Amino acid sequence: MPSETNFDLIIAVLATADGFLREGSRLFKPLGLTSAQYNVLNILAESSAPGGLSQRELSDELVVDRSNVTGLLDRMAKAGWVRRDDDPADRRIYRVHLTPEGRRLWEKVAPRYAAVVAQVTRGLTEEQVSATLAVLARLKAAAPKWKLAD
Repeated sequence: MPSETNFDLIIAVLATADGFLREGSRLFKPLGLTSAQYNVLNILAESSAPGGLSQRELSDELVVDRSNVTGLLDRMAKAGWVRRDDDPADRRIYRVHLTPEGRRLWEKVAPRYAAVVAQVTRGLTEEQVSATLAVLARLKAAAPKWKLAD
Protein backbone atom coordinates (compact mmCIF):
# COMPACT_ATOMS: atom_id res chain seq x y z
CA MET A 1 0.00 0.00 0.00
CA PRO A 2 1.44 3.41 -0.96
CA SER A 3 2.35 5.75 1.85
CA GLU A 4 0.50 8.99 2.49
CA THR A 5 3.60 10.80 1.22
CA ASN A 6 3.23 9.03 -2.15
CA PHE A 7 -0.36 10.24 -2.40
CA ASP A 8 0.83 13.73 -1.47
CA LEU A 9 3.40 13.55 -4.28
CA ILE A 10 0.80 12.73 -6.93
CA ILE A 11 -1.58 15.40 -5.64
CA ALA A 12 1.26 17.95 -5.69
CA VAL A 13 2.20 17.02 -9.28
CA LEU A 14 -1.42 17.38 -10.42
CA ALA A 15 -1.92 20.64 -8.53
CA THR A 16 1.31 22.04 -10.00
CA ALA A 17 0.31 21.04 -13.53
CA ASP A 18 -3.12 22.61 -12.99
CA GLY A 19 -1.51 25.81 -11.73
CA PHE A 20 0.82 25.98 -14.72
CA LEU A 21 -2.08 25.42 -17.13
CA ARG A 22 -4.11 28.16 -15.43
CA GLU A 23 -1.23 30.65 -15.45
CA GLY A 24 -0.31 29.66 -19.01
CA SER A 25 -3.83 30.57 -20.06
CA ARG A 26 -3.40 34.00 -18.45
CA LEU A 27 -0.14 34.48 -20.33
CA PHE A 28 -1.34 33.31 -23.75
CA LYS A 29 -4.97 34.47 -23.83
CA PRO A 30 -4.22 38.19 -24.48
CA LEU A 31 -2.31 37.05 -27.58
CA GLY A 32 -5.24 34.97 -28.83
CA LEU A 33 -3.50 31.68 -28.02
CA THR A 34 -4.13 28.66 -25.85
CA SER A 35 -1.37 26.74 -24.08
CA ALA A 36 -1.82 23.85 -26.51
CA GLN A 37 -1.50 26.19 -29.50
CA TYR A 38 1.68 27.69 -28.04
CA ASN A 39 3.06 24.16 -27.64
CA VAL A 40 2.41 23.50 -31.35
CA LEU A 41 4.09 26.76 -32.36
CA ASN A 42 7.04 26.00 -30.12
CA ILE A 43 7.52 22.43 -31.36
CA LEU A 44 7.30 23.49 -35.01
CA ALA A 45 9.57 26.52 -34.51
CA GLU A 46 12.25 24.42 -32.84
CA SER A 47 11.94 21.43 -35.17
CA SER A 48 14.86 20.69 -37.46
CA ALA A 49 12.69 18.55 -39.77
CA PRO A 50 12.97 20.28 -43.16
CA GLY A 51 9.72 18.75 -44.45
CA GLY A 52 7.71 19.67 -41.38
CA LEU A 53 6.34 17.18 -38.86
CA SER A 54 3.63 14.65 -39.46
CA GLN A 55 0.51 15.07 -37.34
CA ARG A 56 1.48 11.88 -35.51
CA GLU A 57 5.01 13.14 -34.77
CA LEU A 58 3.52 16.38 -33.55
CA SER A 59 0.95 14.64 -31.37
CA ASP A 60 3.70 12.51 -29.81
CA GLU A 61 5.42 15.72 -28.67
CA LEU A 62 2.32 17.56 -27.49
CA VAL A 63 0.91 17.61 -24.02
CA VAL A 64 -2.63 17.02 -25.30
CA ASP A 65 -4.70 13.97 -26.10
CA ARG A 66 -4.10 12.69 -29.65
CA SER A 67 -7.81 12.90 -30.41
CA ASN A 68 -7.62 16.69 -30.01
CA VAL A 69 -4.74 17.28 -32.43
CA THR A 70 -6.81 17.44 -35.64
CA GLY A 71 -9.19 20.05 -34.24
CA LEU A 72 -6.29 21.99 -32.73
CA LEU A 73 -4.51 22.09 -36.09
CA ASP A 74 -7.74 22.98 -37.90
CA ARG A 75 -8.15 26.05 -35.69
CA MET A 76 -4.50 27.02 -36.07
CA ALA A 77 -4.63 26.64 -39.86
CA LYS A 78 -7.77 28.80 -39.97
CA ALA A 79 -5.90 31.46 -37.95
CA GLY A 80 -3.05 31.28 -40.48
CA TRP A 81 -0.40 30.01 -38.04
CA VAL A 82 0.20 26.55 -39.56
CA ARG A 83 -0.35 24.81 -42.84
CA ARG A 84 -0.70 21.15 -43.71
CA ASP A 85 0.79 19.71 -46.87
CA ASP A 86 0.40 16.25 -48.32
CA ASP A 87 3.34 13.97 -47.69
CA PRO A 88 4.84 13.16 -51.11
CA ALA A 89 5.71 9.62 -50.01
CA ASP A 90 2.42 8.75 -48.28
CA ARG A 91 -0.96 10.27 -49.18
CA ARG A 92 -2.39 9.31 -45.78
CA ILE A 93 -0.01 11.68 -43.99
CA TYR A 94 -0.04 15.45 -43.68
CA ARG A 95 3.15 17.40 -42.93
CA VAL A 96 2.60 20.36 -40.61
CA HIS A 97 4.58 23.56 -41.11
CA LEU A 98 4.73 26.89 -39.33
CA THR A 99 3.61 29.75 -41.57
CA PRO A 100 5.46 33.08 -41.57
CA GLU A 101 2.58 34.52 -39.51
CA GLY A 102 2.89 31.62 -37.06
CA ARG A 103 6.64 32.19 -36.76
CA ARG A 104 6.10 35.90 -36.06
CA LEU A 105 3.60 35.03 -33.33
CA TRP A 106 5.99 32.47 -31.83
CA GLU A 107 8.84 35.02 -31.89
CA LYS A 108 6.60 37.43 -29.97
CA VAL A 109 5.44 34.89 -27.38
CA ALA A 110 8.56 32.75 -26.84
CA PRO A 111 10.56 35.43 -24.97
CA ARG A 112 7.60 36.08 -22.65
CA TYR A 113 7.29 32.38 -21.93
CA ALA A 114 11.05 32.06 -21.37
CA ALA A 115 10.86 34.94 -18.88
CA VAL A 116 8.14 33.30 -16.79
CA VAL A 117 9.95 29.95 -16.90
CA ALA A 118 13.06 31.71 -15.58
CA GLN A 119 10.98 33.42 -12.91
CA VAL A 120 9.33 30.19 -11.75
CA THR A 121 12.58 28.21 -11.66
CA ARG A 122 14.70 30.95 -10.12
CA GLY A 123 16.57 29.63 -7.11
CA LEU A 124 16.53 25.99 -8.19
CA THR A 125 19.92 24.38 -8.59
CA GLU A 126 20.83 22.25 -11.60
CA GLU A 127 20.86 19.24 -9.27
CA GLN A 128 17.31 19.98 -8.10
CA VAL A 129 16.08 20.40 -11.66
CA SER A 130 17.79 17.17 -12.78
CA ALA A 131 16.43 15.20 -9.82
CA THR A 132 12.91 16.54 -10.41
CA LEU A 133 13.08 15.67 -14.10
CA ALA A 134 14.19 12.14 -13.23
CA VAL A 135 11.30 11.66 -10.78
CA LEU A 136 8.77 13.06 -13.25
CA ALA A 137 10.11 10.77 -16.00
CA ARG A 138 9.60 7.75 -13.74
CA LEU A 139 6.07 8.84 -12.88
CA LYS A 140 5.27 9.41 -16.57
CA ALA A 141 6.61 5.97 -17.51
CA ALA A 142 4.64 4.30 -14.71
CA ALA A 143 1.31 6.02 -15.44
CA PRO A 144 0.34 3.85 -18.46
CA LYS A 145 0.95 0.76 -16.35
CA TRP A 146 -1.80 1.56 -13.83
CA LYS A 147 -3.94 -1.42 -12.98
CA LEU A 148 -7.09 -1.45 -10.96
CA ALA A 149 -7.02 -3.79 -8.01
CA ASP A 150 -9.66 -6.53 -8.11
